[in-house]
Amino acid sequence: MNMRRSLTPDFANLQTFECAARHGNFTRAAEELNLTQSAVSRQILALEQQTGLLLFERVRRRVILSEAGKRLLSDVQRLLAQSEQLMLRAVAAADTDETLNIATLPTFGSRWLMPRLPDFLARHPSLALTMESRSEPFDFDQEDFDLAIHYGQPTWAKASSTFLCSEFVLPVASRKVFETLGASSPTDLAQAPLLHLTTRPRLWSQWFEANGGAPGDGFRGNRFDQFSMIIGAACAGMGVALLPSYLIEEEVRTGVLVPIFNLPMATEFGYYAVLPEGRQSNEVANAFKDWLISQVERQTTAG
Repeated sequence: MNMRRSLTPDFANLQTFECAARHGNFTRAAEELNLTQSAVSRQILALEQQTGLLLFERVRRRVILSEAGKRLLSDVQRLLAQSEQLMLRAVAAADTDETLNIATLPTFGSRWLMPRLPDFLARHPSLALTMESRSEPFDFDQEDFDLAIHYGQPTWAKASSTFLCSEFVLPVASRKVFETLGASSPTDLAQAPLLHLTTRPRLWSQWFEANGGAPGDGFRGNRFDQFSMIIGAACAGMGVALLPSYLIEEEVRTGVLVPIFNLPMATEFGYYAVLPEGRQSNEVANAFKDWLISQVERQTTAG
């Protein structure tokens, strides 16, 4: 069913609306857009007439977003951002034969994937790659990704998941903290300054439970919302961290972080490569998925 032309948005009007909403002032919006104030007013009026909504309330010399304007603003900002990304990708891919848009977990991407990624790019020298971080599942219909790397269960709406690997966490600390602790058994760590991931609040308690600890062990300490922050805190000597071994390969190799006990624990979920429906036959996405699997197998064999 074709959209009625009267409902097709004018991007110039949307840009003007977003700019005016951001400044809360038509004059400043006009300056940024290199328009006259009257032109800004006309474009806002045209958008209001097209939508049938009052987008701004005029109060003295200020313009304030109406409730309808606030609801529209987030959608407009997302649409403008997607349009900009589309054009940037088109320009970046102009002289290339392949494109690949990947969503990855932030710390996984920076700590595990980035050191290995040059190998894949060397195999695909004409590839234009775009990589963005996403911590939670999203709608592939709303975001233009060819593949996502996901930690959790193999369930993702409108997509298929391929298992990559399990996750094993290990207690580590800086060498100074390690020497200060003098821990002779896992339960000794219950009194240590523990570093927690806010999204996995029971991780330490599960480790203590698996290693002879008491039911109340593993809840004390400071909390952070990213593994990258916990790695930084552990390296700075702030406490003992329970970290996925794949994220701290370099720190352990160089001795910046020291495993306190060789007692890794498998977490309840795994890592998956997720391909959206309708793109299962995307050759470069499947090549990347196969390459990910080969890198995990190589790491497992080396370990």
